[in-house]
Amino acid sequence: MMPVLNTILSRMLDLIFPARCAGCGRGGSYLCAVCLSNSPIAERETERWVFSLFDYRHPAIKKALWLLKYKNKTGLAASFAEALSGKIQEELADMAVMENFLDPILIPIPLSRKRHKERGYNQAELICREILRLSKINHLSPPSAPLSLTRRGVGGEVFTLINNILIKPKETEHQARIENRRERLKNIVGSFAVQNAELVKNRNIILIDDITTTGATLSEARKVLRQAGARKIIAFTVAH
Repeated sequence: MMPVLNTILSRMLDLIFPARCAGCGRGGSYLCAVCLSNSPIAERETERWVFSLFDYRHPAIKKALWLLKYKNKTGLAASFAEALSGKIQEELADMAVMENFLDPILIPIPLSRKRHKERGYNQAELICREILRLSKINHLSPPSAPLSLTRRGVGGEVFTLINNILIKPKETEHQARIENRRERLKNIVGSFAVQNAELVKNRNIILIDDITTTGATLSEARKVLRQAGARKIIAFTVAH
């Protein structure tokens, strides 16, 4: 009941205090298209299989992600998904042909049951759902791939979203509260599990998360998916 009450309260507050852009302060949205497009790209190094869009140190991006993650401003998922969709399309254009990265499954980094209950939603899952919606509208596909390489589902989408494969049965300390990389790795080890493993065997996977810092969370998720038989795994995040 609490998440529902939080959502109702949030919507009431939005009516009383209309949304203002985290970047420029203009009304109408929590992150306007201009500020989003002008946000600095992520330039810090990540693993080669991890693709991040924006620099988390930029105030507008940091505030917008905080609003999405902790203040129930779920409409921001659509804005971030639109930006991520372009990046995904760019990377898949090469990977579809060069690495046979076809028919990928979208998997959001999960929350523990306790954290999901407290928040009422998983922001990574919301972003995934918006990416899937956009893929249906725009018929997102690798532009340089031959038609024979573009396999679509019933709805015309390139992706399949499955959010009951990767789970987080173990409650862990918030990674953001741990500064030491070694301690982050230690904290997250063993926190993920795979169920319905037959659904990922020999499949290509795209992991989606909002933020990556040291990459410990994504690396642990990738490890358990590979152990379950996944073919190739890449990840996209809003910020780094």
